[in-house]
Amino acid sequence: MPLTQRQIFRRRRIVVFSVAGVVLATAFYLPLTLLAPLDEVSAQVLAVETPVAAEPELTLPSYGASAIGALDRPGVLAQAGSTDPIPIASITKIITALVVLDAKPLEVDEAGPTITFGQTDVDFYNAQVAQYGSVSPVYDGLQLSQRDAMTVVLLPSANNYAQSLANWAFGSEDAFVAAAAVWLQEQGLENTTLTEPSGIQDTNRSTAADLTELARLAIGNPVIADIVSTSSAEIPGIGAVSNSNALLGIDGVDGIKTGTLVVGWSCLLFSADVTVGDEVITLVGAVVGGPDHPTINAAIRELIADATAGFSEVEVATDGEEFADYDTPWGDESAAVAASTVKMVVWGEDEISVTVEAVPVRLAESGENAGALHVQIGSDTFEIPLVFSEEIDDPGAWWRLTNPQSLF
Repeated sequence: MPLTQRQIFRRRRIVVFSVAGVVLATAFYLPLTLLAPLDEVSAQVLAVETPVAAEPELTLPSYGASAIGALDRPGVLAQAGSTDPIPIASITKIITALVVLDAKPLEVDEAGPTITFGQTDVDFYNAQVAQYGSVSPVYDGLQLSQRDAMTVVLLPSANNYAQSLANWAFGSEDAFVAAAAVWLQEQGLENTTLTEPSGIQDTNRSTAADLTELARLAIGNPVIADIVSTSSAEIPGIGAVSNSNALLGIDGVDGIKTGTLVVGWSCLLFSADVTVGDEVITLVGAVVGGPDHPTINAAIRELIADATAGFSEVEVATDGEEFADYDTPWGDESAAVAASTVKMVVWGEDEISVTVEAVPVRLAESGENAGALHVQIGSDTFEIPLVFSEEIDDPGAWWRLTNPQSLF
C-alpha cells in the first residue's frame, strides 16, 4: 500500500531530527570527552620499614659525678654519680673567662687591650703561693694583652692570673662574683655557684649536667675554643706556657679545662670531635671528683669511645626507592620514589618514625614532585622529597571517547 503524503512527511521529519540529534550529540560529546579534565588519581602508599638504631651502652665512672652530651643536642646523653653541686676546681676558670669576655669581648684573632699588672697582682700571686695554688710569674709593671692574660689563665691554669683578669675586668673580685652570678642565671646554669674566680675554693660548685652545658658554651665561644685547643704558647715577659690537659689531641679531644682541688679530687671539662659516617659530632662533658688525672683521663677515653659507638648512621631512603604507587584507569603507571639517598646520624635511644605524603595526580612528568617523606628522629623533623618515577600522560582521544564513565 503506497505511503500517504502525511506518512512520508513524518518519516522525513524523523530522519531529519535523528540526523540533527546525532550531529548535535556529536558536536557536544566530542569536545566534552576530548577536553574533559581527568579525575585525580590517588597513590597507594606502601609500607615503610623504619630503621632502628642500636641501643647505646656507656660506661661512666662510679666516683664523683660525670656526664656526656653532644654539642647540637640538648641535655645529656648519659650521666652518673652525684646530682648535687660538687667542687669544680679550676673548671671555674672557664666561667671566669666567659664572664670576662661577656664584659670585654674579643674577636678570635684580636689581642685586645693591654693590661698593666701592679702590686695588687703581685699580692694575688703571693696569696696563691701561700695556699699552694697554681701560679704563673708576675711583676709590678708587667704588660700583657687581654688575649695573652687569658691564655695564662686557661693553659697552665694560673690561679693568680684568674684573679687579676677578674679584677681588671670588674674592678674587684666581689664585683666579678656578682657579675658571674647574673651570667650563670642568664645561661640557665641554676646549679652552679662561684664565690671566687680561680677555683681554689671548694665553694665553687656545679653539677655534671650544668658542666656539660658549660662545655657547649665554651666551645661555642671562638676565643676560648681556640685557646683551649692550643698545646702551648709563648707569652711575653713570662715565656712558654703549656696546656695542662694531657688528653689534648688524643681520641679527637680538643679541650677544654682541667681542675685539681686537693689530692683525690681531679676534674676535666672536655670536648672531642668524632666521626660517625660522613658526619663529625662534637662530644662534650665532664668528669668531676676523680682520684687523679690519669684515672679520669682513661675513663673519659672509654666514655668517648662508648658514646661514639652509641651513634650510628641509618639509611632513611635510597635513591629511586618506591614509597607509593600510582595506577591510572587508562593504564599509565608510576611511583613516588626518593629523589636521592639520604643517610642520617642518630643516637641509639632516638625514636624514628617515617610517614609518606604522596600527592594526587592527573598528569605528571618523570622527576616532578610527588610528595615527601616526613621523618622524625627524636624531637627533630626532616622532609625528604619524592618524585614521579615515570611519566603519567594523557590517555588520548580513543580512550576518552570510549570511556565516558571515567570522565563524567
